[in-house]
Amino acid sequence: MQEPAIRIAKDMGLETVVLDADVDAPCIALADRFENIDLKDRDGVLAFAKTLPALVGVMTAGTDFSTIVAFAVEELGLSGVSYETALNASDKERMRECFRRADVPSPRFAALKTAQGFIPPFPFPVVVKPVDNMGARGCRRADNPAELRVAIEEAFSFSRSGRVIVEEFMDGPEFSIDAIAYQGEITITGFADRHIFFPPYFIEMGHTIPTDLDEKSAAEVIDTFKQGVRALGIKNGAAKGDVKLTRKGAMIGEIAARLSGGYMSGWTYPYSSGVEPTRAAIQIAIGEKPSRLTPTRRWTSAERAFISIPGEVFSIIKKNLPPQVKDVFFRVKEGDRVKFPVNNVSKAGNVIAVAPNRDEAVNAAEIAARNILIRLAAPNVETEAFLRIGERNRKTAAEFLGVPPTPQFPPNAFTVPSEILLLLEKMPETLEDSEGSRYNVKKPLVSANVKPFSMGIMPFPEFTESGLRDYAGRTVAESLDATRLLTGQTLPITGDATRIGIALGRVFWRALIRGGYQGTVYVVDKLRSRDID
Repeated sequence: MQEPAIRIAKDMGLETVVLDADVDAPCIALADRFENIDLKDRDGVLAFAKTLPALVGVMTAGTDFSTIVAFAVEELGLSGVSYETALNASDKERMRECFRRADVPSPRFAALKTAQGFIPPFPFPVVVKPVDNMGARGCRRADNPAELRVAIEEAFSFSRSGRVIVEEFMDGPEFSIDAIAYQGEITITGFADRHIFFPPYFIEMGHTIPTDLDEKSAAEVIDTFKQGVRALGIKNGAAKGDVKLTRKGAMIGEIAARLSGGYMSGWTYPYSSGVEPTRAAIQIAIGEKPSRLTPTRRWTSAERAFISIPGEVFSIIKKNLPPQVKDVFFRVKEGDRVKFPVNNVSKAGNVIAVAPNRDEAVNAAEIAARNILIRLAAPNVETEAFLRIGERNRKTAAEFLGVPPTPQFPPNAFTVPSEILLLLEKMPETLEDSEGSRYNVKKPLVSANVKPFSMGIMPFPEFTESGLRDYAGRTVAESLDATRLLTGQTLPITGDATRIGIALGRVFWRALIRGGYQGTVYVVDKLRSRDID
């Protein structure tokens, strides 16, 4: 997220000095100088800043270290938001209090230092989150007291200060808004539709900019956001807000005193508008009036995420990405351990597409996300546990997910009607032509005295012809194509095992419904590994 800031600062003729606790942090090589300093070390950052004789500004982009920046800025007499303002915009309890005092529309809340005996003073559902984290870490919905206890415990595990906030749930579409504030004047530099999935968590699977919200509703959302910015005291610097449009009207989710993450301020808004909010933020940080904030075009930029079920990445391929795709960002690589996302930093990667037409940009981004395929290593206990959630390994699954599974989470890749599931349960696990038995499901699929099998798939027209799509928008046919591509197997659909050796039945289709193409690739690879052994 710092790459645009480093690049633009250098373009402005500034020397860039970057700090991070990670000596392998991305983009270090782009900067003029790197210092290995933990960004949580407020005094260490300030002490280092004082050693720079020509320091003209301090800033960050897309991270919740705005308080560290503000502390250094205030101590050094530089330009930016005050330390108190940064605390207001990063501590969710303080933020809600600011909104309450200023009568800014936002949900009722309660702050907790312990989970003992807490009963929310407002009705379920509620949202639980740590007061001092970002990226939806530890944030989830609770619909009853039992879920609330689990959610509070999880939120505490993500809180650096040991505090949690419980809020009313706001139902309605959500929007991301970026702005630049200069001497109290607020200029909007991005208004996007957020696409949130996978309850009880709030996983942003992408955003589309500009919003297609009607003009009247958009004006209400922007006005409420500006009220929130003023209530927090953001007068000179960047502001990023999440706003919901509920039945009660627009309500503030959160506002941060920084440029947005999620590729919005650094990529999608510049692509769609020709404006670089990052440049304006740097100008304010060095004491200049921000300029070049008038859009020069109105294109659509669509960002979409791609995800993985749990396991270990064996390989990743990109196939047939549309020409409108500008960027692909990978968060994982071969050999990495992956999980199903429970926050916005546990996704596998993101794509960005840009086009003059909204539908063209959206379609290109979604096709690209579907065409990035992640093959998992087999066998693997984490993948195995995930594919068996709902059967007998829920405790094991919770260990590998990092959170307790619920009836709705993690979801099946395909949401399948019960009548199709009932038909699936009547299907054999496999059909084999092994030692005279075509229904030999108890014996090993491959044994030392039998020649290696080729594989086929038992017919399941009720599913394959259903028109259903998985949570990434893949059809059943596209998922089968992905399976064939990754495994190199032709996998003909047939119920006759006498010619192909083995026809995969319930074991295959159940894996597809549960884990999408990754589930079926895992099943095939696991069986092939036994063949090789």
